[in-house]
Amino acid sequence: MRALMIQGTGSNVGKSLLVAGLCRAARRRGIVVAPFKPQNMSNNAAVTADGGEIGRAQALQALAAGLEPIVHMNPVLLKPESETGAQVIVQGKRRTTTRAADYAALKAGLMASVLESFNHLGTIADLVIVEGAGSPAEVNLRANDIANMGFARAAGVPVILAGDIDRGGVIAQLVGTRAVLDAADAAMIQGFLINKFRGDPALFEEGYRQIEARTGWRGFGVLPHFPAAARLPAEDALDLERAGAGGTLRIACLAFSRIANFDDLDPLRLSPGVDLTMVRPGQAIPGDCALVILPGSKSTRGDLAFLRRQGWDIDLAGHVRRGGHVLGICGGYQMLGRRIADPLGIEGPPGEEAGLGLLDVETVMTEDKRLTRVTGNHVASGLAVDGYEIHIGRTEGPDRARPFAHVAGAAEGATSADGRIIGSYLHGLFTADDFRAAFLAMLGTAAGGGRYGALVEETLDQLADHLERHLDVGGLLALARAQPA
Repeated sequence: MRALMIQGTGSNVGKSLLVAGLCRAARRRGIVVAPFKPQNMSNNAAVTADGGEIGRAQALQALAAGLEPIVHMNPVLLKPESETGAQVIVQGKRRTTTRAADYAALKAGLMASVLESFNHLGTIADLVIVEGAGSPAEVNLRANDIANMGFARAAGVPVILAGDIDRGGVIAQLVGTRAVLDAADAAMIQGFLINKFRGDPALFEEGYRQIEARTGWRGFGVLPHFPAAARLPAEDALDLERAGAGGTLRIACLAFSRIANFDDLDPLRLSPGVDLTMVRPGQAIPGDCALVILPGSKSTRGDLAFLRRQGWDIDLAGHVRRGGHVLGICGGYQMLGRRIADPLGIEGPPGEEAGLGLLDVETVMTEDKRLTRVTGNHVASGLAVDGYEIHIGRTEGPDRARPFAHVAGAAEGATSADGRIIGSYLHGLFTADDFRAAFLAMLGTAAGGGRYGALVEETLDQLADHLERHLDVGGLLALARAQPA
């Protein structure tokens, strides 16, 4: 196995996209390649073929590599539950919940799992492209690091440092990182690249040469901004504001404070005829929307209180009176019911809350977490739906007699008597093109749902082409160093 690591001068410099593009470029060269991120922090998770969960970005990278996502591609996943605490997922399974202040001590024991997963990828791939997290310049976090230089040195993986010129100060980003790293960490960096350039790259020639001279690192190119990235699944909820297909059918989604697994929205955002609006805190739900989506949440009771503080419960009541449709997915489904009980305090202090009362169901939180991929049939249309479940809690009540779908012969979800209020635990259901088109037709658009999976694949190929045109991809892949057995 050979490996190469892409680290960045900060968060959101484009590391995930670079790794996805390199995975697709390597695959097209006939190399069996796998993505790897030692530690990720995200509430946007993917359910893997081996029954665990990893960051959604690594699932996209696996698609670029032509592999099924497995837990070893992201052995440590942190899922924030509050401003100061997060659930710790290790090799796909929940290990504990910890405060940020305590995680530094905990992560010292996670390196063994990280290296075990990394070495496992060597049994299925010839090349591993590794993504760092945040920035190695955060030297205050260097002790027991498993995400950047701590991993690179432990595994002996060479590093390329990516700078983001779009946010400004890229010379300082790169030269400054070189200045704060200790000598052994700096020695792992074999070169740099510039990402997100807008305009004529020739205008940065002098700056590029200064970075080479001040760092002693080899430059691997200047990568222009890639607008088509907006067509790829969003890694962060803020990315959902990126351009969509545009249209006359307005769908509004509530931007919860702990929104989770919002990949449901990407196919809708890119569907012809659809105008997807993210309703942010302090904003009212638009009065002209045909559908309001209550998405998944990492803290259902907490986000239900958040919803009420925004006055969205009043807006929802008005939307329903006007004949509008409502779809609750996972945590959003739980909120639509009459009651949410958490007697064991799984998501916070033990207790219960009155739900929105739009569906005649009740939810009880349980310790068991359901993680599974599913294929079912939508009851109303008879069409197949593919998705996954990733939730705690059981939901029961009279409206379950009108299920949203049938999965393995069992009823799934609930629907109101008039059919306008729907709740389901199925994430990712809108990736099925035929179902999505039928669902949108029910809401009043005949534009069709498009071909979502094909669009993602086409965009990954365009991304690889983009990297090949502007970076020394051959040099980057040649730099990948063989790992000791």
